[in-house]
Amino acid sequence: MALRLGDTAPDFTAPTTDGEISFHEWKKDSWAVLFSHPKDFTPVCTTELGYTAKLKSDFEARNTKAIAVSVDGLEDHNAWVGDILETQGTAVNFPLIADPDRTVADLYDMIHPNANDTLTVRSVFIIDPANKVRLTLTYPAATGRNFTEILRVLDSLQLTDGYKVATPVNWTHGDDVIVSPALSDDEASELFPAGFTTVKPYLRTTAQPNK
Repeated sequence: MALRLGDTAPDFTAPTTDGEISFHEWKKDSWAVLFSHPKDFTPVCTTELGYTAKLKSDFEARNTKAIAVSVDGLEDHNAWVGDILETQGTAVNFPLIADPDRTVADLYDMIHPNANDTLTVRSVFIIDPANKVRLTLTYPAATGRNFTEILRVLDSLQLTDGYKVATPVNWTHGDDVIVSPALSDDEASELFPAGFTTVKPYLRTTAQPNK
């Protein structure tokens, strides 16, 4: 069964390019971005892993760890890391999970038979510090992921966890946000002393509160 938002992300123990890890222990109190790759030594994946490595400081600023998984073995992973450094100009600085027996792939429903019976699709899971699944994305094999969007979603999730707001279409960090419709005007005035703008009774905007 596919994981749904709010489900507990399954724990697992697996070999990685950084040694054996137990997933929940490895991530501890951080957020995590777990993403899968169809196969080692493939072109789109190579660009994705190199770009993710370049985002290390962006993830750290968001208390987030990146971790990738492929159904190939550890020997192939270690050889592929060298190719990524050579072609993308960045060393891989996060674990690549070796999953030849498809344990992790099956736990996270990363293999879609209609696409391929053996290879993982491009799945993305954002998992919060309480090990709850907060976002799922599935890309076709030929389409590389947009990691700017993944960072944007992390910003939105972390903001909306801390304040009674929502983020509007195309929101990015620093933009105005939407006041929760559950708040009365009086409650909103107390929570957002900088004020808010009423576009409609159900649509009120305010400056990002933690900016």
